[in-house]
Amino acid sequence: MRNVLFILFGVVLLFGCSNKTITYYKVNSPDRNLVLNFNLNQKGEPFYTVAFNNKIVIDTSYLGFDFIDAKSLKSDFKIVNFNFSTFNETWQMPWGEQTDVVNHYKELKVELQETTESNRKLNIVFKVYNDGIGFRYEFPEQPYFKEALITEENTEFNLTEDYKTFWIPGDWDIYEHLYSTTKLSEVNALKYVGHVNLAQTYIPNNAVNTPVTMVGNDGVHLSFHEAALVDYSGMTLEVDTKNLNLKSVLVGSKNSDYKVKRTLPFHTPWRTVQISNSAADLIESKLIVNLNEPNTLEDISWFKPMKYTGVWWEMHLGKSSWDYGMEMVDGEWKDTGKAHGRHGATTENVKQFIDFSAQNNIGGVLVEGWNTGWERWIGFEDREGVFDFVTTYPDYDLEEVVKYAKAKGVEIIMHHETSAATETYTKQQDTAFALMQSLGIHSVKTGYVGKILPKGEYHHGQYMVNHYNKTVEKAAQYQVAINAHEPIKATGLRRTYPNTISREGLRGQEFNAWAEDGGNPPEHLPIVAFTRMLAGPIDFTPGIFNIKFDDYKPNNQVNTTLAQQLALYVVIYSPIQMAADLVEHYEVNPVPLQFIRDVGVNWQETKVLNGEVGDFVTIARKERITGNWFVGGITDENARTLDIDFGFLDTDETYQAIIYKDGQNAHWNDNPLDLEIETLQITKDTKLSIPLAEGGGFAMSIIK
Repeated sequence: MRNVLFILFGVVLLFGCSNKTITYYKVNSPDRNLVLNFNLNQKGEPFYTVAFNNKIVIDTSYLGFDFIDAKSLKSDFKIVNFNFSTFNETWQMPWGEQTDVVNHYKELKVELQETTESNRKLNIVFKVYNDGIGFRYEFPEQPYFKEALITEENTEFNLTEDYKTFWIPGDWDIYEHLYSTTKLSEVNALKYVGHVNLAQTYIPNNAVNTPVTMVGNDGVHLSFHEAALVDYSGMTLEVDTKNLNLKSVLVGSKNSDYKVKRTLPFHTPWRTVQISNSAADLIESKLIVNLNEPNTLEDISWFKPMKYTGVWWEMHLGKSSWDYGMEMVDGEWKDTGKAHGRHGATTENVKQFIDFSAQNNIGGVLVEGWNTGWERWIGFEDREGVFDFVTTYPDYDLEEVVKYAKAKGVEIIMHHETSAATETYTKQQDTAFALMQSLGIHSVKTGYVGKILPKGEYHHGQYMVNHYNKTVEKAAQYQVAINAHEPIKATGLRRTYPNTISREGLRGQEFNAWAEDGGNPPEHLPIVAFTRMLAGPIDFTPGIFNIKFDDYKPNNQVNTTLAQQLALYVVIYSPIQMAADLVEHYEVNPVPLQFIRDVGVNWQETKVLNGEVGDFVTIARKERITGNWFVGGITDENARTLDIDFGFLDTDETYQAIIYKDGQNAHWNDNPLDLEIETLQITKDTKLSIPLAEGGGFAMSIIK
């Protein structure tokens, strides 16, 4: 009887003038504000529509596939079965933006079969949440369809408005572009072909990468992305600027005529649309992680969220270098007496960072440039075999450093720059991760700068998706957590593999130190919070105190105020957060350093207090274990005053709030170091108005 009731609820019959019955398969969100309809047209082509608050936001959008040596799978279908169901659970993040996550949706599964001789089958599964939708294709086992060689996936999102759109180009090789803000009809990704600041780039279509976020005239917010990207190519979205249509374009390869090769049965990643009435709700949405499978790792207690320092920023400033000055002699790296004396990863220098971290409640130290090979990896076509991930330079004693760090209660974070030579890294992962395990090192930052080897592959194609994911699985066997740079996009797999702790995948802090276009503008992070951050944690490396680094690079700076750098520890989420500046710059600024000492990295609860995409955002997060709250707010190039309501605090409790805010004369360019500190008592009934300077922000510690 229960199934009968579901069918009556989910199928709508409409009678037209021709007296023909049209059947729509309808599924609502649990709160009934979202409605998804599915149907076949007269040609047997599957399509769907989505309505939000009684308004169509995605109109008739078709679905299907193209293959090599096979007819496209997109028409001549009939519906052979369908099923409606409801699911509701609460699961816990081992670390994350919150402890408890509600996973509540209604599902429609439609089973299709061709009416033609080939008789192929295809299932489409829709999940409708209060905060958006996800759908994926399932290719069931079938007698005459054994392998799919997909040349394109024809997933459409047919929009009903010329949305204000925040986008980066659909680059098959890198995500490190600045965001553009235009109407959807004005998207022109091809103008970014061959960007001067990028180590690798390939933009073949007028397409955008995901997440891409849009804002409508009535305040509706949409963000398009994907979830659970496994054994498949990354999806870009080609923009039809005339018809306001998005269509999937999978990342391909020069080494094959297909973009995805899969043996049946299999399913695709989820195609996702987050939908809300406000920008704040986009950040609070957990749609992406909810569409992933539960945790597959048994014991994950070996990783602890932490702040870290490291030998990194000094290389970008030019104070030191990654390489030592060795030479290749008879196939081996040898010290021939030509060391240049500027090597950063020395035992002595790393100990300095360890001492500083131990004194300031910072749990880790990242060391880049510790292993041989840095002398020749940039600019060389044949980069296979350059790095071996176990051999140190002569001035770096890895075992001594690890022993020293453990005595101080600090963990060393390993660094593996692969130079995108994937075969070398794959062959050596067991050896490299075993070394880490033997030393008790549980975190590694991986890097993939440069064109992918083997030649012809791209960072975001199926080959590399599999490489990145297999690296995470391999690392888990050795109790190692991965922080990937130059990565594949985050798609919520951190739920399935919690050792996927963070990643880059955006234009990061280092662009401020060396980019030729003036670095990241003040609007960059107020856009990132509502675009890239929706995908998952970001290793952005905040905390630059020496904002105008005239002693090193007088033509570059960070386009921020000091108060905003503090705010980023709360606004930009990651379970690892770097205090990225040099030790000497922190030691002469003990007052703002106190916030870095205090701020948490692992959260019980997150509240987005206000925000508008590209303009400003304020986020409050409650630390696990201590119950302390921290608040961060940032703005773009415009000064503004943000009103803060502390209704999220506990009833009948008084808190001490320490506020780090822009001074009266602060300005991201003219006076970035102007900082004021205010201490006051607050309760949940308190309301404050906090002024933010141009490019500024504020950070707040709230302790009972």
